[in-house]
Amino acid sequence: MKENYLIEKSLNFAKEIVSVYRYLTQEQNEQIISKQLLKSGTSIGANVNEANYAQSKADFVSKLHIALKETAETEYWIKLLALSDYIEKSQSTQLLNMCLELKRMLISSINTAKTTVNKE
Repeated sequence: MKENYLIEKSLNFAKEIVSVYRYLTQEQNEQIISKQLLKSGTSIGANVNEANYAQSKADFVSKLHIALKETAETEYWIKLLALSDYIEKSQSTQLLNMCLELKRMLISSINTAKTTVNKE
């Protein structure tokens, strides 16, 4: 159940990232950082989804770790876009809050999965 909620949250986050990407490329004419944001921000959900089809608990944890790394990268790009005045403070705050929520959920899921792996 928790993973389904994580998939839903990461998909909604990816949708927001796509919207920001469109804004940045069409309105701000920004091509480089926006592409990096698009790749890392949408990769989170793709890796969470892939984790649900993992071959083992260790593979599951590995996929979630990749998603966690992508949240860290996405967080960086959001902060850089805000510092560079490409996005408004309110928008960056909203995106960072969503990103940090995903990060917390991923850490919790990883820790839970590791605990069950160690008990087996």
